[in-house]
Amino acid sequence: MDNLKTGEVISKRRKELGLTQNQLAKSLHISFQAVSKWENSTAYPDIEMLPKLAAALNTTVDALLGYSSVVTDYDKRYNTEEYYWGLTPNRICYDIMKILPPIKPYRVLDIGCSEGKDSVFFAKCGYAVTAFDISEQGLEKAKKLAAYNNVDVRFFKVDIYDYRPDSEYDIIFSSGVLHFIPPALHKEFCDSLKAHTSDIGINALNVFVKKPFITRAADGTRDESKRHPWYSGELFGYYHDWLFHTCKEEVFDCNSGGTPHKHCMDTLIAQKVII
Repeated sequence: MDNLKTGEVISKRRKELGLTQNQLAKSLHISFQAVSKWENSTAYPDIEMLPKLAAALNTTVDALLGYSSVVTDYDKRYNTEEYYWGLTPNRICYDIMKILPPIKPYRVLDIGCSEGKDSVFFAKCGYAVTAFDISEQGLEKAKKLAAYNNVDVRFFKVDIYDYRPDSEYDIIFSSGVLHFIPPALHKEFCDSLKAHTSDIGINALNVFVKKPFITRAADGTRDESKRHPWYSGELFGYYHDWLFHTCKEEVFDCNSGGTPHKHCMDTLIAQKVII
């Protein structure tokens, strides 16, 4: 199942359970045409539908979207004494501090916190930090890092597909993670983040961008079918009604996975402005 697309996974699981498209549709209170479109890969389930669909098919959202190989990949990377991404905070963290300095414990959400270097940095600076990741190994190292620095961070494990903010944050931060969201869900995901950002709050995000002149390196450990680069400028368009502090695109060298390669990345720091 690991190498199947989402639609193929839905079809395979439905048939394994002996369900017709109509039976699955009725259990989800949708039309059978919607199920047909999912299985033909002409449409994706809405983000709110994914947990319900996984439950109906007696599986997890991870498996439904072929995420298990990604989890294994990152658990292997983090299963060392050293910190895979180092301990230096992302440069975006300093840009955020210039816009909303910690004159009070602003609420931060770190999406895909990996081993916790940025989450712990924010907490050390006086922010109230909530952070999650799907890698158990990464989270264990993040907790150790927080304990070593004597700071409190609310870490928890969740698949990005299962998580929807249920409270308000002043700063929502994510670096190098959002390419795990299928293209059909990009706008809906950004809209959810925007809706759970406080007045004058910030969303600081970066996304890998698809370019015809850049070929992703295959290092033998990653399934590129689970990664979905964004289109150039796509992220910026979803925040067209916010104030831009940073809006840039850059190509850079990378050696993650042990194979030298290049990436193109769009970076946005945008602030909600209430008139």
